This record gives sequence, structure tokens and C-alpha cells, in this order.
Amino acid sequence: IARGQNMMASVEAAAEHERILREIESTDTNCIGPTLRSVYDGQEHGLFMEKLDARIRNHDREIEKMCNHHFQGFVDSITELLKVRGEAQKLKSQVTETNRRLQDDGKELLNSMEELKQCRVQQRNIATTIDKLTHCLPVLEMYSRLQEQMRAKRYYPALRTLEQLEQTCLPRAGQYRFCSIMAENIPKLRTQIRDTAMSQLRDFLESIRKHSDKIGETAIKQAQLQRSLDSSVSTQPRALIGRRVRKEAAAGAGTDGGSPLSEQDSGILDVEDEEEEEEDVPGAQDLVDFSPVYRCLHIYTVLGLRDARLVLQPHSNMHETLEGYRRYFNQIVGFFVVEDHVLHTTQSLVNRAYVEELWETHSSYCDDPDLVLDLKNLIVLFADTLQGYGFPVSQLFDMLLEMREQYGEILLKKWNITFRQVLDQDNYSPIPVSSEQEYRHYTSQFPLQDPELEKLPFPKKLPFSEFVPKVYCQLKEFIYACLKYSEDLHLSSTEVDDMIRKSTNLLLSRTLSHCLQYAIKKKNVGLAELVQVIINTTHLEHCCHFLEEFISNITNVPPDTVNATKLYGTSTFKDARHAAEAEIYTSLNAKIDQFLQLADYDWTAPVQGGGTLAPSDYLTDLIAFLRSTFSVFTNLPGKVAQTACMSACKHISTSLMQLLLDPEVRQISMGAMHQLNTDIKECESFARAGPVAGFQGDTLLLAFSDLRQLLDLFTQWDWSAYLADYGKPSCKYLRVNPHTALALLEKMRETGRKNNVFAQFRKTDRDRQKLIDTIIKQLRNLITQHQS
Repeated sequence: IARGQNMMASVEAAAEHERILREIESTDTNCIGPTLRSVYDGQEHGLFMEKLDARIRNHDREIEKMCNHHFQGFVDSITELLKVRGEAQKLKSQVTETNRRLQDDGKELLNSMEELKQCRVQQRNIATTIDKLTHCLPVLEMYSRLQEQMRAKRYYPALRTLEQLEQTCLPRAGQYRFCSIMAENIPKLRTQIRDTAMSQLRDFLESIRKHSDKIGETAIKQAQLQRSLDSSVSTQPRALIGRRVRKEAAAGAGTDGGSPLSEQDSGILDVEDEEEEEEDVPGAQDLVDFSPVYRCLHIYTVLGLRDARLVLQPHSNMHETLEGYRRYFNQIVGFFVVEDHVLHTTQSLVNRAYVEELWETHSSYCDDPDLVLDLKNLIVLFADTLQGYGFPVSQLFDMLLEMREQYGEILLKKWNITFRQVLDQDNYSPIPVSSEQEYRHYTSQFPLQDPELEKLPFPKKLPFSEFVPKVYCQLKEFIYACLKYSEDLHLSSTEVDDMIRKSTNLLLSRTLSHCLQYAIKKKNVGLAELVQVIINTTHLEHCCHFLEEFISNITNVPPDTVNATKLYGTSTFKDARHAAEAEIYTSLNAKIDQFLQLADYDWTAPVQGGGTLAPSDYLTDLIAFLRSTFSVFTNLPGKVAQTACMSACKHISTSLMQLLLDPEVRQISMGAMHQLNTDIKECESFARAGPVAGFQGDTLLLAFSDLRQLLDLFTQWDWSAYLADYGKPSCKYLRVNPHTALALLEKMRETGRKNNVFAQFRKTDRDRQKLIDTIIKQLRNLITQHQS
């Protein structure tokens, strides 16, 4: 049995070794590890090694057989390969020799090609240089010509050369450094030419300036004389008048302070006056060499500066005096005699609108309306003089109308200062009059119509203060000032009326309105002053139709004319009055706040056992102040006084309510509520007394109704009625907000908790605290129900 078992084990081991060998032969070497491990795990390791050696020997024999079978083919292949190597060596030698011969033959060709390349480059460079020189040589030649023209002071041809150089030659030449330098110098040369031409022209003008003043003065005097001649002389032919003007002007040009013309005056020709008196005297244009003008004209035409001002430069301080304008206009007239010749020979080199530009430049410096009026009269005379020489003067009269707007602005500035002074100096008190003469003095200044006041005996008081008649008189003075400017402007009565009304509207709606607002809004304005401002503006508003009649009387235009401008005085004074009313309400509330700041309630005061509580001191002073203040309101319109009184009462009620609900007040006792109740009764007593007439019944008491119902609810502790009737129209405490009541109850509960340290030992205090807690819960439920 044991032998049989051994035989079985040997057979199984042999089979296992055979399997392992097959697996080794068929498996990748990377995965052979597990197979070898199974060998070492077994007990037949030596037997496996013997089988492995036998298997290796078998494979060696098979490899040897296979090599013997293929050896002859391998030898044949090696033999053929050796033969091919010899042929390859021969081919390589042939290729190398061929390449050497090709290189030797191509060297000469490459040298020839390089020489050809260099020749082509030189040929191209020469052609480019010739082309560039073709464009650059004209530039250099033209620049040289320009330098010669500048040295010879031939500026007009130099400008033409510059233009051709800049526009034609330089763009063709290209980007070269010398071209850039020339391009940078062109503006400098152009400026040099312009300045030189202008310098020559200034020398020419300076020589004329010495004599233009006298020429113009003579011409203006002749025109002024012409205006004053009688009708027979005024019909004298214009040619004789013009000849006489030119003769006197030329005579004036012949002397300068009693000395003859200087021979160094550039542009003035030396002409002897040998004609007889009846013959025409040479005009100023016959005495002047105009070549600098034409030269400068041509140069400026090329430069595109034709519109440059070439004639007159006004004095820097010309606007300060009328004499400065007079001297300047004399110069203009003198120059216009000269410019008349230029005007017809140079296609409007001189611009006739220059005087208008002069005004636009310098009139803004004028701040004296009297100077502007004198200047207007001077310009009218100036226009008449120019018209005598045949110049159209419509532009001058258009300019005078434009000056009217500037004159109006100057008037507005002046009257703004005047109104400010009147308002600052006013005492804002009714004017006392002690005699009939005084009364007539004020009524002559202001159209007061009050039959009841006239019946009163002297002494008596006018309802308005001094600034009412002063402002009214200043309004009339302003209208007169506007009328003065309209004289001699050939305007119709309707145009004058419209001009005056528009200016007066500006005075009312802008200047006077701003001054009134300034007087109302400035600091330290008392209630009495504001009341007087309201009374004053009311009377000024009622007098607006008198201003309308005043303007109609001086312009002879009925106020009901179609398209006639209406005055804005009514709206101006209404706006000022409304601003004063609003300032009264604001100031009154601010004064009330000052009293309320003195309130010093003891919010934890206990309930007093007997006696009546007295009102707080601050409230007593506040009521006394209101009584004295509202006594001054008797002259105010009823609605203003009533609104101010109602506003004050509402402000007191609202402020006291805010004191109760102030978050900083965390405790409120029933004693404090009783004190506040006493103060409210004092306020209600003041309201019932009727501090201002016109309230119906207990209307003024409504201002305190919210506080009254709230205090009644707490002092009477009528919570059952409040909770039962809340939301019903018949509720006794309809104005009590549950949120307000809840906030006050919580403050009272906090007072009970902190003050009653031993509350748990006193049954009444415990019951009261429980009652407050119960009411608070009910109020919260009530609020939640109504919110949902």
C-alpha cells in the first residue's frame, strides 16, 4: 500500500512539473514569478530541476538542427554583400570626381554673377540718386531764392515763394533732414513777414493818428452845428457841406498843437495848399500815401488774415470817462475820412461794424448809468456826423438798442444796491404822523387810499413802514431812467412803452424780489419785522395798477393796448409775502422749541395727595409769549394769523407727545402724567381764550385733542371702554393710537418694578402691576388683530 501511494505521488508530481514547464515556455518572463514560487513551495525541487535540464537540452538540440539547416543560405548572402561593397566603392569615387570637376567649372560663373549683382546695385542707386536730386534741387533753388527775396524785403513775392515751396516742392522732395528744417522755418518766416508788414502799417497809422483826432473833432463840430441850424440853412446842398467839412478837417490836419506836420511822419505827403478858397480843398485821402496799406492788405490776403483789425487800438482806460470815448470817436471820424478812400479801392478792407465790436469789447466795464447816457448821446452825434459823409448808420442805431440791454443791467445793479440800503435802514415799524402836512408828504410819495385812516385824528400811524414809499419812489425813478435812454432813438411810443415795461418787470421779478428775500431770510429777523414785511408787501401789491397808469402817462400808450406787456408786480409781492409767512411759521416754531428745551419734568414723581397742581414754569412763560406775539398779528390778514396760531398749537402738542415717547425716558409715573395733564389744561385754556380772531367754536382745541384723549385714558384709567370701543366711530378715545398707549404702559410698568422694591409685600401694588400686565397683553392682541 505504501509503495502504491508513493507511485501515485510521483505520477502527480511529474504531471505538475510538466504543467509548470509548459507554463514557463508559454508565459511572459514578467509573469513567471508565481509559477516558480509554486515549484519552491513543493517538495520535489530536485526532480523539477532534472526535468528542466532535460527540457533545455532538447531545445538546444532543436536549435542546432535549425542552424545547420539555414547555414548555407547565410554564407551565400554574406558573399553577395561583399561583392556589392566593391561596386559601391567604385561608384563613390566616380561621384566625388564628378563633383570636383563641377565645382572647378562653376567658380568662374559665380564670380561673374557676383560682379553682375554689384553692377545692378550701383545702377539702381545711381538712378535713385538722380531721381531724388531732381526733386531736391528745385527745393534748394527755391529756398535760396526765398532768402534773396527776404534780404531784398520783397515780402509779397517771398510769400508766394513760401506757398509754392510748402505746397508743391517739399512734399515731392520726401523726408530729409534739410526738408524738415525748411518746413519748421516756414511758419517763422511767415510770421516774420506778417510782423514786418504790420510794423510798417503801424508806422503809417501812427503818423495818421496824430492828425485824425483834429480831423474828427472838426467834422463832429460841423455836424453838431448842422443839427442846430435853422431850416433854411439845413437845406444847403450836401456837396457844399461836405466840402466845408473836408476843408476844415484838412485845415485841422495841417496843425498839431500849433506846429506844422513833421517831415518824418511816415505816409503823409507834403502837398502845398495853393488852390483858391472857392476850389475844393484836398481831402485827407489826397494827403496820405496808401502804399503801406495796400502792401499789408496783399500780405494779409495771402496769409488768410484779412479780418485783422488794422486801424485803431482804444486806450485801456477809455471806459472810465466820457472824454475818453469822445477822443476815441474823434479819432474814428478822422480815420473814416481816410477809410472812405480805402473802402472804395480795396474791396471793404475796413469793416464799418468795428464800432459795434468796440462797444461789445469795452462797454462791459461801464458801471455808471449816467456815463452810459452821455455815451449814448455822443454816439447819436457820432452817427449824424458819419451820415454827413455818406456812411450808413443803421448799424450804429442797432448797436444803441443793444446797448439798451447793457444799460438796463447797469440800472438793475444800481437799484439792487439802493433797495438793499432801503431795506437795511428801515425800522419795520408803522410810520407815525403828527400833522396833516406830514400825512400829505407820505401820501404824495405813495398812493395810499384809506378813508377810515383819513378820518382818524392826529397823531396817528400809517400801516406800513418807511420802505414802502421809498421803494415806490425808486420804482418811479427807475422808470424815468429807462425813459431817458429811449430819447432820440427814433422809436415809436409803443416800442418805448414795451421797453420800459420789460425793464420794470426785470426790476420787480429779479432785483426787488431778491432783495425782499434777502431781508426775510437774513439772521436776527424778529416776528414783528416779518409781520411788518407782510403788511408792506400787501400795500405795494395794491399799488401796482398805479405804476401801470404812471407808465402809460409818460409814454402816452393806454394800458389796455393790444399785446401790451403787463407788470409782474402782483406776483412778485405775493411771493415775498408768502416767503415772510413761511418764515413766521418757522421762526415761531423755533421760539417755541426754545421754551420747550426748558421743560424739566420729573418722570418718576409720585402722585400728590391733595391740592391742585400748578402749570410748569416754562409753559407759563410760553403762553405769555404767545399772547404778546399774537397781539401783534392784528394787522395781518386773517388767514395768516389763524394759520400761525394753529401751527403753534400743533407744534406744542406734537413736541409734548414726543417728550412722552422719547426713548431716553424709560420710566413714567402717574404723578408725571398728572403734571402733564395740568400743562395741557393750561394750553387748552389759552386756546379757548381766542388769541386770534376768526376761529369757529373750539377749532383751536383740536390741536391738543390727541394729547387730551391720551391723558384722559391714563388719568381716568378707562381701559375697559377703550378696549371695548376701539375702532368704532363713537369711541371716546378715537385719537389714541394703541402703539402709543402700549409704549406708555410699558414705561409705567418699568417704573413700578424699580420703585416698588417691596411690592411683593403690598397687595395693592401687586394687583396694580398685574392689571398693567393684563392691559399690555390685551393691547398687544388688539394690535395683532388689526394688523392681520
